[in-house]
Amino acid sequence: MTPDDHQPYIVLLSIHGLIRGHNLELGRDADTGGQTKYLVELARALGANAWVGRVDLLTRRVDDPTVSADYAQPRETLGANVQIVRIDCGEAGYIPKEQLWDSLDSFADSTLEYLKQQPRLPDILHSHYADAGYVGVRLASLLGIPLVHTGHSLGRSKRRQLLAAGHSKEALETRYHITRRIEAEETTLGVAERVITSTQQEVQEQYALYDHYRPEHMRVIPPGTDLQQFYPPQADSPASLMQAELARFLTQPDKPMILALSRPDPRKNIVELVSAYGESSELQQLANLVIVAGNRDDIRDLDSGAQEVLSDILLTVDQYDLYGKVAYPKHHQAHDVPDLYRLAAASKGVFINPALTEPFGLTLIEAAASGLPIVATDDGGPTDIIGNCRNGYLINPLDRADMAAKLWQVLTSNQQAWETLAQQGLQGVRHHYSWQAHVEKYLAELRPLMARTEATAAAETLPPVTLKRRKQLHHDRALFSDLDQNLLGKPEALAPFLTALQDNRRCVLFGIATGRRLDAAIQLMKRHRIPLPDVLITSLGTEIYYAPNLLPDTAWERHIDHLWNPRIIRRVLDGIPGIELQAKRDQSRFKISYFINPEIAPDIQQLNSLLHQEGQAVNVVQAFGQFLDIIPVRASKGLALRWVADQRDIPLERILAAGGSGADADMLRGNTLAVVVANRHHEELSELVQEGVNIFFATRPYADGILEAIEHYQFFQSCEISA
Repeated sequence: MTPDDHQPYIVLLSIHGLIRGHNLELGRDADTGGQTKYLVELARALGANAWVGRVDLLTRRVDDPTVSADYAQPRETLGANVQIVRIDCGEAGYIPKEQLWDSLDSFADSTLEYLKQQPRLPDILHSHYADAGYVGVRLASLLGIPLVHTGHSLGRSKRRQLLAAGHSKEALETRYHITRRIEAEETTLGVAERVITSTQQEVQEQYALYDHYRPEHMRVIPPGTDLQQFYPPQADSPASLMQAELARFLTQPDKPMILALSRPDPRKNIVELVSAYGESSELQQLANLVIVAGNRDDIRDLDSGAQEVLSDILLTVDQYDLYGKVAYPKHHQAHDVPDLYRLAAASKGVFINPALTEPFGLTLIEAAASGLPIVATDDGGPTDIIGNCRNGYLINPLDRADMAAKLWQVLTSNQQAWETLAQQGLQGVRHHYSWQAHVEKYLAELRPLMARTEATAAAETLPPVTLKRRKQLHHDRALFSDLDQNLLGKPEALAPFLTALQDNRRCVLFGIATGRRLDAAIQLMKRHRIPLPDVLITSLGTEIYYAPNLLPDTAWERHIDHLWNPRIIRRVLDGIPGIELQAKRDQSRFKISYFINPEIAPDIQQLNSLLHQEGQAVNVVQAFGQFLDIIPVRASKGLALRWVADQRDIPLERILAAGGSGADADMLRGNTLAVVVANRHHEELSELVQEGVNIFFATRPYADGILEAIEHYQFFQSCEISA
């Protein structure tokens, strides 16, 4: 397996997990997931390219009776010029990636010895994930070989996710060695000459968190799609088990299929799709709706988010009486997924991804490769996919009429128009998203690196690697603002405010705190072209979401659930004069919303007294003179802000909070820097005039007032941003 001197020798490094060339144990544990499949398929695709001489995929040798003996074999052939090479790494047994750090130097030394034994050194090292990045830096520095890196997931983002899930900072160090991982990623990003990512969003929202953020070294190359697994339906395809499973739900199973496939996650917006279908009698007559949302035995056994989504799907089906028109199977296997796409394509149907936000959109590519036109959210990756493939339409995921109209447009196309969309999707996937296309773009990035290496190969010594880091590790301050009262009232002021934020985004975390539900807040932001903030606090501080994927803070949910009993609260307030329950769409799990007529209803103190008499400790919030909200005692905008500040280690003295109504009061009190905009609701915030020195009353309204406060506090002046 020796390439000639003119054919590149590429080494891929992926240390953790269980990697073999057949029957990959995807999902066996957190270490054996999509990364392992990507590596094996990339290695094979590189080897199939005539320009490439040799590919070695180097991983850890595992000799453990609890796993297959395959993983103890030193070599495994993947192709004529491609092999998996397994190298000893500390102890022989299978251990998770978080426990590998102390063994990585041993792996690096053994890998160095292996490479020196080869007829010639590799032309490129490509590390995958932080542990391989650590090894790759050592090898690249010793051998003078260019390092390419793919993070797959990043420690800073992982840290945020784990904190949002309720893990303590101490646990992150003990169990995940998160600081060690982040430091390895920092060094890798400082040394790597190219960083390969799947989306531009990764570059801007995840890698930008790092001190060694060098966007000029980053290249977006979407992963390839297995066209042998995802392909159009064949005329002689036999009936499948999945086809029979769907038919159990449907009165007319031969109608075109509207297919949605996702996790049962609120961010996937499936309930909105069911509602859009339920409100369109034309769609119901024309097509069936098929919802494949994970696997379940009993909804009650799932986590709270999945429970809520699946329960809402069933309730919405019942609300619109969609029985016989909607299929929602309980189980499916990985091998059923290509079959689902082909069933939808054979029915002349359409695939839809209505997610609130979608960083990439792999299901859209799989659907396109299966000959199925698509409809997708206008946020994130789908814009690129539909732009490249020209096989469907973008939608506003919160506009049911738009969603129904675009589905109708695909389904009512004449045969030739539908086939055109399908064929354009097939061509677009082959050109942009096949493994061949991925490898061609990948190699185009490697050629200049290898040319530079050849030009300097005769040098006796290599210059030492010098790393220049930005001065700050995290956002060192934050700005939180209400949505309606602060940002939306004066459009001409919004643009300069957003520009100022963008210019300082590396040191200023931007958060929006609103009384609106998540879907309503996003719809308003889309309408006014406000980008997704770093943190979105919704429903009066009862929900916290983090960019870029609207990750919910489940630890916060568990925290505020303390002493919360909405059934008793509704019973206590039921029938009180001047108080009327708002519509169901304005309610949420931790917020009970009423209209209030202050001239008739009891005042806030009396309402609190009634609730206290029933043992209910809650927060009662009145805003704009007509809205009354009851939320858990541990929840409010101000408490949510402080929770985020603690998670991100941002002192309150470096947080500028902007508000204008009674719902903002506790966000403005205390040690935060605060501004009350000039268009404030005077009566509700009048008490603040006599309170704390940190409250600035702007003379200008809306976003102009926030800009005035930024000048007053010199809020951006001390930000440390390197050139």
